[in-house]
Amino acid sequence: MIFLKNYPVQFNHQKVIGEYIADFYCKKANLVIEIDGAQHFEHENSEHDKVRTEYLNSIGIEVIRFLNKDIKYNFENVCKYIDINIKKRMGLK
Repeated sequence: MIFLKNYPVQFNHQKVIGEYIADFYCKKANLVIEIDGAQHFEHENSEHDKVRTEYLNSIGIEVIRFLNKDIKYNFENVCKYIDINIKKRMGLK
């Protein structure tokens, strides 16, 4: 996601955290951003996502999820939401 590449706080793409791989991870904000396709709505995958989110939350990492269609059709608002959450997590305004 080009927005994250140019964001003033560093994000790592495909970051290994424990036994999971996060789509995007920001260490300074302890934030993971996941971009989900339709397969994430299948029961087995949604259960796996739930367990992964619970694990990440348990080590202090917040997880934000977006659907592929959100990125495609609502990119500006997705970017604003990410920006607000990063600033909140880092104690900035």
